Amino acid sequence: MTATIIVLLMLVMLALGAPIGFTLLSCGTVGLMWVAGLTATFGVLSSAPHELAIKYEFLTIPMFLLMAEFVLRSGVADDLFRAAAAWCGRIPGGLGMATALSGAGFGAICGSSTASAATLAATSLPAMLNRGYEPGMAAGVVAISGTLAMLIPPSIAMVIYGLLADVNIAKLLIAGIVPAGFVTAAIMVTTYYLAVKDPSRAPMTPKVALKEKIQMLRLVGPMLLLMTAVTGVIYSGIATPTEASALGALTAAVLYFARGHRAPAEVVDLLGRAARTSCMVAIILLGAHVFSTFFALTQTTQSIIAWVGALPVPGWVIIGILILGYLGLGCFLDQTAILVLTVPIVAPLVSSLGFDLIWFGVIKIVTAELGMVTPPLGLNCFVVSRYAKMPVEVVFRGTAPHVVAHLVALLILVLFPALTMWLPNQMR
Repeated sequence: MTATIIVLLMLVMLALGAPIGFTLLSCGTVGLMWVAGLTATFGVLSSAPHELAIKYEFLTIPMFLLMAEFVLRSGVADDLFRAAAAWCGRIPGGLGMATALSGAGFGAICGSSTASAATLAATSLPAMLNRGYEPGMAAGVVAISGTLAMLIPPSIAMVIYGLLADVNIAKLLIAGIVPAGFVTAAIMVTTYYLAVKDPSRAPMTPKVALKEKIQMLRLVGPMLLLMTAVTGVIYSGIATPTEASALGALTAAVLYFARGHRAPAEVVDLLGRAARTSCMVAIILLGAHVFSTFFALTQTTQSIIAWVGALPVPGWVIIGILILGYLGLGCFLDQTAILVLTVPIVAPLVSSLGFDLIWFGVIKIVTAELGMVTPPLGLNCFVVSRYAKMPVEVVFRGTAPHVVAHLVALLILVLFPALTMWLPNQMR
């Protein structure tokens, strides 16, 4: 009963627009005082920040965020799109396919879905519109391509899930690579199909000489360097994710300063944005820790696991219900909120059913990608709408075919876990 009342209080605060970190922290504190008393509550509140701060893996988040800020200001995204467009331009829907490749490449050096969508909206979207692409189709492929940053390392969402579920973050990040390639292919195939079905929606671009195409490959050099500095060293076992994130931030900083003179005010603003976002994430994780401690004291998680375990249905049915639940929540809640609210409860349940938490983490992130482009709160669609100055309804319609393809990709990843687990199983 206590847990139910506190959860209802939390939902009311979220509905009223309260920040997720403050909501979790305040509701968790009220719940702890209710079930454990004032002394125990002060004990949790005094120890929780220290327990979070001493987690070595937490340093991954500010380093990846700093890396993303350097990348966003360096102009790498423009280079990626120009190179991809040169190679894909003569294929039906070529610029849309180039946007998907650019989104995957930028996601591999950024880690933030909304940042990726905003960057693609500022680079590839104008190029497609200038070439006569149908606005909804162009905006849809930009919005869905931005979500790839959630799945490809260095993914901030992956790190948050890893901290909440207490799984190997290195293997979790690497596990996203094959599914990300699979989802990227789904976006490209969908774009190709739409262009072939109605060529007027995606006109061909002028032919680019082979020599010029080869010369443009050098533009992807910075991306490959950053991918090696992060994903390569993690997979090879040379460095931990925390060490790799610091190396990635350093490499991104070198590229940022090497690509032109930087005003001190711009650098200070860049560092401030990374610091503020890191503090926001830290408060959310702190609130999640306090709230999950309250849940543990009320035996809510254990009761849910026992109840589900007694159901006369196979474990796959439970996984299917969870996925449907996540898809529904993604239409109404922020993805970070969904992670911190559900993972502390769902992870033990999934583990008790015998499923790998790394595999389930990837599935969770793929469902989160869908939540970024489905109404009414698909954040990426609102970002693209703002940058493109077009009605958000047009963007949502443009993403609809990609949502269908995404669901097919999700189903395949659920049915064939080996696609997700092959790379992490090869790690040392």
